[in-house]
Amino acid sequence: MINDLSQNDFEKLANNFTKYISDYLENISEKDVLPQIKPGWLKSQFSEFPPTQGESLENILKEIDEKIIPAMTHWNHPKFMAYFNSTASSAGVLGEYLAAAFNTNAMVWKSSPASTELEEAMLLWYKNLLGLPYFFDAIIYDTASISSLHAIACAREKAYPQIIRNEGLSGNSKIPKMRIYVSEEAHSSIEKSAITLGIGIQNVRKIPTDNNFSMIPKELQKAIEEDRNNGFLPIAVVATVGTTSTTSIDPVDKIGEITQKENIWLHIDAAYGGSALVTSEMQYIKNGWEFADSIVINPHKWMFIPIDLSVLFIRDKKILKQAFSIIPEYLKTEVDDIATNFMDYGIQLGRRFRSLKLWFTIKYYGKSGLERIISNHLQLAKKLKKIIEQDERFEILAPVHFSTLCFRAKNPYNENKITTNQFNQELIDLINNTKKVFLSHTNVKNQFMIRIVISGLKTTENDVFEVWEIIKEEYNKLLIKYTL
Repeated sequence: MINDLSQNDFEKLANNFTKYISDYLENISEKDVLPQIKPGWLKSQFSEFPPTQGESLENILKEIDEKIIPAMTHWNHPKFMAYFNSTASSAGVLGEYLAAAFNTNAMVWKSSPASTELEEAMLLWYKNLLGLPYFFDAIIYDTASISSLHAIACAREKAYPQIIRNEGLSGNSKIPKMRIYVSEEAHSSIEKSAITLGIGIQNVRKIPTDNNFSMIPKELQKAIEEDRNNGFLPIAVVATVGTTSTTSIDPVDKIGEITQKENIWLHIDAAYGGSALVTSEMQYIKNGWEFADSIVINPHKWMFIPIDLSVLFIRDKKILKQAFSIIPEYLKTEVDDIATNFMDYGIQLGRRFRSLKLWFTIKYYGKSGLERIISNHLQLAKKLKKIIEQDERFEILAPVHFSTLCFRAKNPYNENKITTNQFNQELIDLINNTKKVFLSHTNVKNQFMIRIVISGLKTTENDVFEVWEIIKEEYNKLLIKYTL
């Protein structure tokens, strides 16, 4: 009866897999960034029913090249410049490898003391690495969506301690309709949080933004006053430092003054931008963070941690526990009064050993190594911005705060022949169809923008310049199409 690999077989196969991973990471730039398949292709490679007899892991590894790699979008590729790139460093991969082998479940301290206490230690490291105020506690979740969900839940709990937790919202006449305030450019996860928490999308009020796509504080104040007069209960404001579309920065200092005066929870979404705090040049983005009740930053977005790892910083961790702690008898231990049980601080019970890959990455690079890499990304963005600004065929459409650029091609034709938005939609399709680069887009204030995100661990200056050459080549092809 086969239960598992013998030690010798495991070591042999682990060496083969390690060699495969090493070759993949080393030679990834030789691959197309985007797969050349149509939806449903990979699924069609598998039969309807699982095999009756087991197969060797050697054969499974062979099928990776035949089936999985052809369907892969390669996020580690140096020319993957879409969304917010998430590169897995070798150190982070090894940390993930060990975490899988240890297979701990850090529900309570006793179920995995190492997982619990390493998380506490690494969160202290991370807080100091970014220079965040001492009064913040922290916890690791999977993604920013879940971190923000917990932050909004805390805002709800602060507004009505224990009542919603115990009685719920359904048919509860004690609870007026709650309001959450975000900018027009806030991430959709806040609306999903409102859905999940019973607040509702209609009660997420979007505040207008200025020409830099930043929330207008006067409009926020006006909205809060209007809602209070109409019987609504404002419970939270979400300010974004590095919005998803344009990486705009909301004026947190002015927003913080309003939330403090109005006694409203202030949550800062810095999922992407927060990692830039590892550099000395980006410290200004913390302006006003002392007002925050909670902050989310994702190390997996721009600190080379394999997906997924998000950190929620919170001023008063007791509110988080008050909102979520339920302790069944079988999880009570004799050290509950002196140890941290992370299951008390969120919706999840089971918890992966995520802090291990955070430790490996910070330990391997150190602050100076991380600062050097991220500073280089910032400098490359500035160089590319200058190049685009000097080319009369293109224009920058948003401030470049971090390493993301939003631009478009100017329309060389009459809008009746093809609109500027349509021209740029066709342009990005041509660029991505080369499979040599992957860019994403957004549409803000009815302006279609092409986004370039320079945050890949392996991305060099040559990669950035090569991408720009591809953009110009495809632009010329598009001109020919509409000239003929």
